[in-house]
Amino acid sequence: MSPIAEVEGRRIALSNLDKVLYPATGTTKGELLHYLAATAGPLLRHLRGRPLAFLRFPDGPDGETFFTKNPPPGMPDWVRTAEVPRHEGETARQVLIQDLASLMWVANLVVEFHAPMWRADRDPVLADRLVFDLDPGPPATIVHCCAVAEWLRERLRDDGLSTYAKTSGSKGLHLLVPVEPTPSWQTTGYAKKLAMEAAAAVPGLVTSKMTRSLRPGKVFVDFSQNAAAKTTAAPYTARARREPTVSAPVTWGEVERCEDAMQLVFRIDDIAPRLDRHGDLLEPLLDPALARPVPPGVAP
Repeated sequence: MSPIAEVEGRRIALSNLDKVLYPATGTTKGELLHYLAATAGPLLRHLRGRPLAFLRFPDGPDGETFFTKNPPPGMPDWVRTAEVPRHEGETARQVLIQDLASLMWVANLVVEFHAPMWRADRDPVLADRLVFDLDPGPPATIVHCCAVAEWLRERLRDDGLSTYAKTSGSKGLHLLVPVEPTPSWQTTGYAKKLAMEAAAAVPGLVTSKMTRSLRPGKVFVDFSQNAAAKTTAAPYTARARREPTVSAPVTWGEVERCEDAMQLVFRIDDIAPRLDRHGDLLEPLLDPALARPVPPGVAP
């Protein structure tokens, strides 16, 4: 019989807590759920109001994995959803994680949390963040991503925009920029423009094209996740990897000093000490007063 946890007055059945999800470290599902509960404060702040997609890996990264935007089967009626546009005028409902009880119910299904750059309480085409996903093509590593991140940070600063960094929890880096509510086509166009500028400025290191044959040894600056239909791994989510790595916020000092890829690998046990030391490094993303306009002039 599955143990029942009471979370904020909600009864949640937690299953298979002793199952090993991460074979390289022996980390169990119970340990993963404990991490998410302990990190719920900052995690929830970055999830609230954003219709979520999930990468499910119920048997660990070596088992079946699948990506879904649909509410999970058996979802309680107290877990909130939002109606979002899909294709050709159709709509569907996606989950909103607004509180600890909802977080733990969904987390019991073993998921990565993926969020869009817009909020459900606004028009879905209006983004309040833009994102660059820096993806290294081997033999390039996150060390090379850090060099590209520094270039993009300075370029964004030239346009009056502030940039915040986090690891992807996989191989690369994510750069996040708070912006005034802006049509997603405009944030996508602006991000594409800067990705192309980076490729022109550092052609031996950067590509802005998804073509696989162009990516070995280079950093692919993926701007496409700014599209309204796309999502990106949320801050503090654990990833479906051999070890319980986390998409972890990092300081610019850490980015600048990175000389070895292992310097920017963070696992679930690393996050509480980092929060004690730094607080939530991405908290400025949540302050509308710090958002700035996206430069005009980008055609749809």
